[in-house]
Amino acid sequence: MFTAFHTYLETHTIIIPFISLLVAIVIKWLVHALKWHFTVAKMFWSWGMPSAHSTFVIALATSMWLKYSAWSDEFMICLVFSIIIIYDAMNVRYQAGLHARVLNRLTPDDGETLNESMGHTPLEALVGGIIGFCTAVVFLGL
Repeated sequence: MFTAFHTYLETHTIIIPFISLLVAIVIKWLVHALKWHFTVAKMFWSWGMPSAHSTFVIALATSMWLKYSAWSDEFMICLVFSIIIIYDAMNVRYQAGLHARVLNRLTPDDGETLNESMGHTPLEALVGGIIGFCTAVVFLGL
């Protein structure tokens, strides 16, 4: 039975990043639950520990690496997109959140504020990447 599931995942590799995304969401839920700040909405926020962005793209790249090889076009394309997405999550979106925080302090309190919770810290991205890598290895590397 496990062999059939493994063969199914090998032929439908796109499922693995979604599995890793679910793992990241559950871990994000646990992190928020341990901090006593749990809401269902926080599980799906685009920031916080771990980075679901990193989890998803690293799981996809690792899956392509395990399925095709480290020198395949499929892996290289996924690796380039992973670098772009993680860079964006850690730098561009994170900086936008910092700018929003400053702008919220400078503007009068009229009830509307900019979203300050954007992007990921390097630690959040690293943990997300580790989760994505491990998920792909567990499901494809066996």
